[in-house]
Amino acid sequence: MDIWSDVVCPWCAIGRARFEAALAGFPHQDEVTVRWHSFELDGQAPRERTGPLVEHLAAKYGMSVEDALSRHRQMTETAAADGLEFHFEKARPGNTFDAHRLLHHALETGGPQLQDRLKERLFRAYLTEGEPIGDPDTLVRVAAEVGLDADGSRAVLLSDRYADAVRADELQARRYGITSVPFFVVDEKYGVSGAQPAAALREVLDTAWAEANPSPLVTLPGAPSDDGGACTDGSCAI
Repeated sequence: MDIWSDVVCPWCAIGRARFEAALAGFPHQDEVTVRWHSFELDGQAPRERTGPLVEHLAAKYGMSVEDALSRHRQMTETAAADGLEFHFEKARPGNTFDAHRLLHHALETGGPQLQDRLKERLFRAYLTEGEPIGDPDTLVRVAAEVGLDADGSRAVLLSDRYADAVRADELQARRYGITSVPFFVVDEKYGVSGAQPAAALREVLDTAWAEANPSPLVTLPGAPSDDGGACTDGSCAI
């Protein structure tokens, strides 16, 4: 399973929660490996954007602040139904390029499980706790909380490591035609756009598994088994 998302995307956090719910009931969950891929919603964003998020949202989409607040309330209610707690009034948005680089560092250092733990922690840091998502010191501290070495993370952020990996993810997203996130790709064949309900995601998992692991033929109940005429080993009994 490959998932494209951004760490400041509320629907991406909801999508992760719904995918976890789908996976929890999937009988082959131990054989599903999840890898997160980079997608920047605003690659030109400053390291930290000043001013309330609601005012930026209103200006960006040409709506009133009241309408933007209403959208935040609706999103908060949606998140709560999936067990998430959002506090947009605390949000401190900024450039997410370094966060994506650290996610690649987590994948290389500790594999998909560590990367997933960091992804969840970054969602919570931004959407719940109001951490400045573009601040290097914050990123190092948050990464350390899930098991990444702080010195190693800081060294990554002081260099250009994993920049090519982030750009490669974004190039692959364009090749797939991904224009919004979250976007789920199963077995490089099935694409699912948006934070679909857990039942829909489970259906995709079931379909992909059945196709990759076809069941053997089953003899129909009541059908004769070994007393009918048949040929075998290049000969036929007469």
